[in-house]
Amino acid sequence: MVKNDEIKHAQRVERRLVHKGSILEFYSDTMKLPDGRTEYFDFIKHKGAAAVIPVLDDGRILMVRQHRNALDRYTLEIPAGARDYPDEPTHECAWRELEEETGYYAEKEDVSFLLTMYSTVAFCNEQIDIYVARNLKKTQQHLDDDEYIDVCAYTPDELSRMIFEGKIVDGKTIAGIMSYIKRCQQS
Repeated sequence: MVKNDEIKHAQRVERRLVHKGSILEFYSDTMKLPDGRTEYFDFIKHKGAAAVIPVLDDGRILMVRQHRNALDRYTLEIPAGARDYPDEPTHECAWRELEEETGYYAEKEDVSFLLTMYSTVAFCNEQIDIYVARNLKKTQQHLDDDEYIDVCAYTPDELSRMIFEGKIVDGKTIAGIMSYIKRCQQS
């Protein structure tokens, strides 16, 4: 068995900004490999995000359906969004996104942490903290100008089935729903 201090790893020699967007920064990294060769890696820096599993009093979970440009199709997801600024607490971000996207509100103390996930560790540092919101109150959506979102509610069993049927493909949604089912429904 190899000990952690014996593992050789690549070292970054240089990081060059290629493009800066509103949520992402795209970099080209020059890396020195353990065998001495030099390679170039893509790196995407993300300011972080939060997602929320909104649970209605009857146990159904609110989901958002929206068109995703990267896939050129509609997806079914838990509500989520990027932080407004890099140090924004993810609890605040999740709480804000809940009402913005679903039109439901929860008191801050009714929004509890579930898990942290990294969406694509091979080339991106996007960290998503996922929360569970309960005791929801109906208000109204506050969508961004470029958002067109339908809200629907499903039982955890329906969502689990849709995950295994390939109807839900979003990573944060799969991680959040399956963790919620395992942790929150069985306790």
